[in-house]
Amino acid sequence: MLWTPTNIYQPEPFEKERDLEEAILEVRKDLFGESRIYLDVKKKIGIYGKKQNIPDGYLLDLSSKKEPKLYVVENELAVHDPLRHIAVQILEFSLSFETTPQRVKEIIKNALQSDPNALLICQVYANENGFDNIDYLLETMIYKQSFNALVIIDEIPDDLETVLVSRFKFPVEILTLKRFRSDAGQTIYEFEPFLIDVPALTPTNDSTALDPSDINTIVVPAREDGFQETFLGNDCWYAIRIHSSMIPKIKYIAAYQVSPISAITYVAAVHKIEPYKETNKYILYFEEPAKKIKPIKLVPRGSVKAPQAPRYTAYSKLMEAKNLDEAF
Repeated sequence: MLWTPTNIYQPEPFEKERDLEEAILEVRKDLFGESRIYLDVKKKIGIYGKKQNIPDGYLLDLSSKKEPKLYVVENELAVHDPLRHIAVQILEFSLSFETTPQRVKEIIKNALQSDPNALLICQVYANENGFDNIDYLLETMIYKQSFNALVIIDEIPDDLETVLVSRFKFPVEILTLKRFRSDAGQTIYEFEPFLIDVPALTPTNDSTALDPSDINTIVVPAREDGFQETFLGNDCWYAIRIHSSMIPKIKYIAAYQVSPISAITYVAAVHKIEPYKETNKYILYFEEPAKKIKPIKLVPRGSVKAPQAPRYTAYSKLMEAKNLDEAF
């Protein structure tokens, strides 16, 4: 139940997959952010005469000026035995994506041409960031970038995220979108925006904003007891939630020691990242003991708040920062 001073909202599960898809279209601007384009297009991909698949949509991620990405989307309801179905679908999508990339490009280009606003956004992005034209932009996302999958579901079964991330060698991001309705018939949605904690370039960003392609460092909040025993004592840090698409990028880990220290104080190079037990979290092993650095302190009433969860940045930006406001 969700409560407000004027209404009480009860869960209203989606009955059909199309209901979920209509909700995605309704909230897509806030769900995906202004730097991403969601295309609700369903066309077969794969080799004619052989196994073909129909993705539920595509997400064009233009949040980086240097590394635009394409996500193949699978929308699913939790009542449909999603674990087996989603795993099979995503595997088949990846195979079809690799065998018929030109078909994928054709589908996306046609979808953009039928959506003037989306086409204009892509044209402006391509012109401003050295991609010459739409064709080259799409070819960069499809031919030069690895396969990326996005699952949008109304509820995540306990083992879904663990299985998807551990079974596939490519990133699989998962979003949940839930629907609630009041007695008066008003509908609201609950969701966490896509990659909300990952820096993203937007038309309103200034030139100093961090490009997502430069991310290679994760900053974790650490309390004194766990910090001494694990971060410094065992050269590792665990039970960290990390986005699937961020895992290949992480080369360093930095510790933000909470109050009263309130500063980033140690940094270590990451040797490997592995799933942590039977959870949706990870353990990071260091290449060597963490090194103490000049404290990067929290600025009282500054623009960056004390980290309560992992945050992403670039190692070079972190090392040049004089305070926490300059670290992200």
